[in-house]
Amino acid sequence: MLTRKSTHSTGGARQLRSSAARNLGQTMDRRTFLKRSGLGVGAGAMAVQLPYNLIGSADAATAESAGAAGAETVHRTVCTHCSVGCAIDAVVKNGVWVRQEPVFDSPINLGAHCAKGASIREHGHGEHRLKYPMKLVDGKYQKISWEQALNEVGDRLLKIRAESGPDAVYWIGSSKHSNEQAYLLRKFVSFFGTNNMDHQARICHSTTVAGVANTWGYGAMTNSYNDMQNAKAMLFIGSNAAEAHPVSLLHILHAKENGSKMIVVDPRFTRTAAKADYYVRIRSGTDIPFIWGMLYHIFQNGWEDQEYIRQRVYGLDKVREEVMKWTPDKVQEVTGIPEEQVLKVAETLAKNKPSTVVWCMGQTQHTVGNANVRAMCILQLVLGNVGVAGGGTNIFRGHDNVQGATDVGPNPDSLPGYYGLAAGSWKHWCKVWGVDYEWVKARYASEDLMTKSGITVSRWIDGVLENPEAIDQPGGNLRAVVYWGHAPNSQTRGAEMVEAMKKLDTLVVIDPYPSATASMAAMVRKDGVYLLPACTQFETSGSATASNRSLQWREKVIEPLFESKPDHTIMYAFAKKFGFADELVKNIPLVKDKQGWDEPVTEDILREINRGTWTIGYTGQSPERLKLHMKNMHTFDVKTLKATGGPCDGEYFGLPWPCYGNPELKHPGTPNLYDTSKHVMDGGGNFRANFGVEKDGVSLLAEEGSASKGAELQMGYPEFDDVLLKKLGWWEELTDVEKAAAEGKNWKTDLSGGIIRVAMKNHGMHPFGNAKARALVWNFPDPVPLHREPIYSPRPDLVEKYPTHDDKMKFWRLPTLYKSLQDKVKDISKEYPLIMTSGRLVEYEGGGEETRSNPWLAELQQEMFAEVNPKDANDAGFRNGDYIWVESPTKAKLKVRAQVTQRVAPGTVFLPFHFSGWWQGEDMLKFYPDGAAPIVRGEAVNTATTYGYDSVTMMQETKTTLCRVSKA
Repeated sequence: MLTRKSTHSTGGARQLRSSAARNLGQTMDRRTFLKRSGLGVGAGAMAVQLPYNLIGSADAATAESAGAAGAETVHRTVCTHCSVGCAIDAVVKNGVWVRQEPVFDSPINLGAHCAKGASIREHGHGEHRLKYPMKLVDGKYQKISWEQALNEVGDRLLKIRAESGPDAVYWIGSSKHSNEQAYLLRKFVSFFGTNNMDHQARICHSTTVAGVANTWGYGAMTNSYNDMQNAKAMLFIGSNAAEAHPVSLLHILHAKENGSKMIVVDPRFTRTAAKADYYVRIRSGTDIPFIWGMLYHIFQNGWEDQEYIRQRVYGLDKVREEVMKWTPDKVQEVTGIPEEQVLKVAETLAKNKPSTVVWCMGQTQHTVGNANVRAMCILQLVLGNVGVAGGGTNIFRGHDNVQGATDVGPNPDSLPGYYGLAAGSWKHWCKVWGVDYEWVKARYASEDLMTKSGITVSRWIDGVLENPEAIDQPGGNLRAVVYWGHAPNSQTRGAEMVEAMKKLDTLVVIDPYPSATASMAAMVRKDGVYLLPACTQFETSGSATASNRSLQWREKVIEPLFESKPDHTIMYAFAKKFGFADELVKNIPLVKDKQGWDEPVTEDILREINRGTWTIGYTGQSPERLKLHMKNMHTFDVKTLKATGGPCDGEYFGLPWPCYGNPELKHPGTPNLYDTSKHVMDGGGNFRANFGVEKDGVSLLAEEGSASKGAELQMGYPEFDDVLLKKLGWWEELTDVEKAAAEGKNWKTDLSGGIIRVAMKNHGMHPFGNAKARALVWNFPDPVPLHREPIYSPRPDLVEKYPTHDDKMKFWRLPTLYKSLQDKVKDISKEYPLIMTSGRLVEYEGGGEETRSNPWLAELQQEMFAEVNPKDANDAGFRNGDYIWVESPTKAKLKVRAQVTQRVAPGTVFLPFHFSGWWQGEDMLKFYPDGAAPIVRGEAVNTATTYGYDSVTMMQETKTTLCRVSKA
């Protein structure tokens, strides 16, 4: 925390927000909106319109502080919207957040903010928040006390647990939680006795995590936004960075200024495409044919990096066989892209190295999402672009902590750190937690369910509605759902979701804002719904992991407002109700807040994460190290992220994981994964030996000369364990204490960190081994990525050639349809001829409830809309600005404004996914709690999206379905 001596006035007086709140229920045009909310087009416009008595700092209006000079303090925090990780200095006076400044010293945002970041103060002080616990009584929300809420919700969930087992309750966590909260929620739900839990990553980048991790070891962005300045060419596919990750454009445009070629491949001409040197329009859902089309030309022209492939890649021969089937005519038939464009992109990437690729949900949200991801990885392996500065796969994550929540949070198929659900993983974490393994096992309905992946958040609807005999868990259907910081309008099949909400015994929402869950549930229910106010990340402290794997520590800016509580405080309160509070915080001290609530100390939660998460190197980022980085941002290079001098000398900003060993080892973090040009103690590495040492008699280990700089052994080698350490004669380099802890263990389960210390510091070896990346992933449905048409395809002729997968009867506990549904709807494009796809806007984030409740952002984008090509608009008989109906094969209809534009091609309709608050033409204002509805409401695109899930992860298919349009 810093202390400011100077004072400045600030706009945004409290009266403005009150004015906007009073006008919630009224529809208004832009002029009226601006007039009634008191907002101008900018700070200057606002200032000249207001009487002088409304212009001033947002001081607390108390007798003690009114008019007082009061000291100002500055708390350093991080924006809670996208995953770039922009730092903010929040200026607080008399307990009120009065002003904010972007952190110019931050190597990530360099003093920049997008619209969302610039208005982040309103998120903390927002008046549309959920202010106190509420319950639905006869269809209306009523205020209740926290004591009543904890008792009633707790009793309901315990009753369901006793009657139907712990798997009858479904827990939806949050990528808005800090690392500490996400981790504690995984632990909390484990002690409740179920793996039925998930969070936002399932529906944004689970296919990325699975595809990338199964190619070379870790499921994350390999390089960083900053490192893109080293790229000579950049390919964006399924990524609209200018709107989804605006501040990332700082680094991207710096690369362009240095001569880097920028290519955008997208069905829509986006704001990112407007910055590109070259734009290619692709038919949604045909990424693999396009990528194979590029590789066809790369192989034909000998542009591949043959030595890199020989040393570091396994199974490429099988991929080459598939690639060579994709001749230019076939690529054009499927994707719509002419040969000359495919060739130009391929040649640009191959002849301007290092080249990097960027993808987002435009690639991941498909039934073949995992295959799309692996195809992109293979492209980079063929070009030798992985493990080099300026190369890599720069996968821009969505929410501010979706990376961290994926790494250590409530995943249905893994424990923190991607430790699986096998008994050995459970025993490792039970030792870290200091609890008895047998006690945890007894919390589950059976050992089988303890080691079985739970239902995914994308499918909880079917967990409620499916025939109970078809669900692979005793007790059958889900009876209760807890939405803990997740927007339901982010999920597909909204029309079916309200039916599932109607059928539940109990629905709980824990969130700073009531979210669309509150209105959707009240629309179909009279009771059984509870809303509990969590505070924002500005009212607590903790760490968050940006997309580039850097961790940053947020200071608490203000005390929790209204009756809200930190999420981890609420977890502990429920743990007391459920009877496992002592076990939950056995290693974690508590502090009392002003109301006497017990709050687990976030620093100590992080220390527990450090003690157990060896797999991905969340062990070196102690709270003390992270706080030191936040105070010394100015010492880090904005291109390499490395500190030059100062207290963090030699470390990389945010200690990007993996940061191996305990904090005392002082590993600097890993800026670029798999980089053999650096020593492992300088963030270097190689591909992970995570899939055995051979396959079908062929070695999976890397070839001679492929190890990281300074490694004592330069050939491939397996992961380290006590046996290998003894064989190499290095066992005696452990201390006696380390020997006792490491006996019978490998580097991932040795709680002393001794195996890692000896391998890395003493011998320059990577603890996870040195293997080849897998171009052939034999454990996936398609070991070589194959093009498969979307279930709802606009091309029935291509469905015959490229059908989807066969149905699966037991997949993540549920039957899942593929081929049978595709056959059933094969000709539906005759009724619904247009591709319906979705994406982001710069003004809003995620489900949008909090950003659409922000008057500064609400002014910028006031209505839900659909982009329609002029040809399709003319054929349907409507004009720009008309209200239109967008109807999907589910028969759900969306009433939206028409935006007639050539940004989309004929045959494609684009809708943003941040809206909710309308239901098939009707405003849902009356279903929200009083005063807690967002300022801007509109149709949720996912009300109308259709069935379809990735064949590995259950990622929902949102980017390619069908619709028709008509004038409303």
